[in-house]
Amino acid sequence: MTAVVEWTDSAPLALKGRPQRIVPLVLGFEPICEAISVRGGSRFRHLMEPVTAAAVVFDRGWVLLDGGFDPSRVRDPVRRAASFDYENYLPIVPPGDPLVDQVAEAGLDWRDLAAAAISHAHFDHTGAARLLRREQPLLMQRREWEHVCSADSERAAFLFREDFDHPQLTIALLDGDVEMAPGLTAIDTAGHTPGHQSFVVDLPGRTVVLAGDAADLRANIDRRLPTGSTAAREDEVRAEAAIRRLADLDARAEIEVWPGHDPEWQPWRDVIEAR
Repeated sequence: MTAVVEWTDSAPLALKGRPQRIVPLVLGFEPICEAISVRGGSRFRHLMEPVTAAAVVFDRGWVLLDGGFDPSRVRDPVRRAASFDYENYLPIVPPGDPLVDQVAEAGLDWRDLAAAAISHAHFDHTGAARLLRREQPLLMQRREWEHVCSADSERAAFLFREDFDHPQLTIALLDGDVEMAPGLTAIDTAGHTPGHQSFVVDLPGRTVVLAGDAADLRANIDRRLPTGSTAAREDEVRAEAAIRRLADLDARAEIEVWPGHDPEWQPWRDVIEAR
């Protein structure tokens, strides 16, 4: 049975030192209407957006940020038909298990994983939950977990409660900005969902901010345009605050903000073109 605990019950994570490198991961693809990614975008134009994640490697140990799809939900005909009734939505998972395969290619050992964290609970971010052991907590915002538990219609909310129903899973709840480990901080960027969080990674010589779906595309950041998709009308103001926060961070010379689903963003392109 899934255990839900306070963040303080999971800290400190089993890591040593500080972040030394970040490994970009591309775990699938999905056609997304531009208006969903960017407020005011075209409802006719669709982008083939990568489903992304990242491994943050410390001096010893590592943390996974986001986790792509659960491949069985996409590949199993019965689960797929029950899950996806959205017009023009055809999720794609490449051959194999992209998360497991790319982690192995990066030379990382799952036994050294200290924790995973998700930006939010939509099904294209929750695929790592199936792989975690009890001592490897899944970190998410308390407001996001409450959103999961209270969603009236899971498919309409783009999430599935059963993604978190794993007997060895521990969910640790964060509140707002939290330093998860030295050099790795979760920051509140609610709006796209009620408990959306982004991640600040302080690397040697530079800082990377993984925006998640608070900024799908660089256009969100460059033009300070929020996501076009929120769970409720009242979240639209929060989405505006989130994109201002990310754009202000990106304006600092030492910080680069990575959009979560931009097919033209070079770190994601490098993964795609290398395969």
